[in-house]
Amino acid sequence: MKFKEIKKGEEGKFITRYDVTYETVDHKEKVYEIISRNRHLDSISSLNGTKPDSVVIIATDESGQKLLINKEFRMAVGDWVYNFPAGLIDEGEEPVESAKRELWEETGLELYEIDDFIGPSYSAVGFSNEINVCVVGKARGTFRPSTSTVEEIEPKWYTKEELRALLKTARFAARTQAYSYLWSRDCSDK
Repeated sequence: MKFKEIKKGEEGKFITRYDVTYETVDHKEKVYEIISRNRHLDSISSLNGTKPDSVVIIATDESGQKLLINKEFRMAVGDWVYNFPAGLIDEGEEPVESAKRELWEETGLELYEIDDFIGPSYSAVGFSNEINVCVVGKARGTFRPSTSTVEEIEPKWYTKEELRALLKTARFAARTQAYSYLWSRDCSDK
């Protein structure tokens, strides 16, 4: 594959659309459509960002026996989707700071203990170069409505058994589905 050019398309408030033109191994020209949080892509190397755009919060309750999952209405699919709390990293913020802020904004909970940090991954590698990092820890507090009027979020703690049942019937974001499946596999843990 041989890179040829990137052309900027429509620029929105949060994402920008680009056409990436390349030549295939059989010498055919192809155009690949992508979206990015970066408003200034201009080369193939610029497609591979160096800093995360967003943070994902993987939190258990204080006992470690329940996992926090948001049920959120997502306009892109026109339906409710189960997903980990997540959000954009504001300018000047570190991921842990963003994780604490986003969790409080979306759920009212406090991320009081950080157990791990999972490095960069892509949100939707098939059409975007958005980079996420995951902050893993424990949360506490009382649920309350999101501070944002543009988000409809219903946070809830799930036991392994509850999550196993939910995985069979509900729609999930892919990362949340995979992690939830592995976390809930041994339902004998009490």
